[in-house]
Amino acid sequence: MKKAVGFLTGLAVSFGVATAAHAGPRLDQIMDEQVIRVGTPGDYRPFAIKNDDGEYEGHDIDVIEAMADGLNLSIEYVPTSWPDLLDDLQADKFDVAVGGITRTAARLGQVDMLPGYAPFGKVALARKSEADKYKSLEDLNQPSVHVIKNPGGTNEQFVLDNLTEAEVSTHEHNAEIPGLIAEGKGDIMITETFEALHYANEDDRLAALFVDDPLTPQDELGFLLPTDDADFTRVMRFAWDLMDTRGVLDEAQNNWLK
Repeated sequence: MKKAVGFLTGLAVSFGVATAAHAGPRLDQIMDEQVIRVGTPGDYRPFAIKNDDGEYEGHDIDVIEAMADGLNLSIEYVPTSWPDLLDDLQADKFDVAVGGITRTAARLGQVDMLPGYAPFGKVALARKSEADKYKSLEDLNQPSVHVIKNPGGTNEQFVLDNLTEAEVSTHEHNAEIPGLIAEGKGDIMITETFEALHYANEDDRLAALFVDDPLTPQDELGFLLPTDDADFTRVMRFAWDLMDTRGVLDEAQNNWLK
């Protein structure tokens, strides 16, 4: 990935020259300080996860670090949570949010987002030994089925809207839920295609259900941006488009979204 990001160096120089005269306040500050603040819950494999060493890794981390490198910027990672994601962005705690964030009309009504990537649908993660029990949404929506959800995102909203008859509990740490399912402390986790496939591939006790026929129509993910600086938004969109043209997005997809 590192060898693929040099194409943005000229972009950084160009914007650095133009910043003083033309840039909006957010872009001006970022270019002056040479730091971009990246917010992420850091709990959603394979897009952004904080590992045991305290470092972040994943598809979205590779992409945003490539963009920052190309713009000659350092990254300051800012922890956030799914319930606080929009509020923290609008409170100027960070400049961009990443980590497997679904593009929705509700979010786009409050903030901006970069182009969509990683098409997916809502699916279920279950123990492999019980996978044959769940053939439909109705099979999930039973009092005998214990669903564990993470608060604050679209997965929680799907559970609240569609699994009203199931036993539902909330667990604050999204990355811990697959382990709870595998250990029999819950039966179902509602998530997106790529996360379910990741955990099913990593743990042979688990199975990803409804992958070929998801429970929802197709959606896409996107990076969140504030709406207070049109110049910053244009720079980020142009950087994203260049990465797409030069194959950096394809490389990240091949590395993480299998």
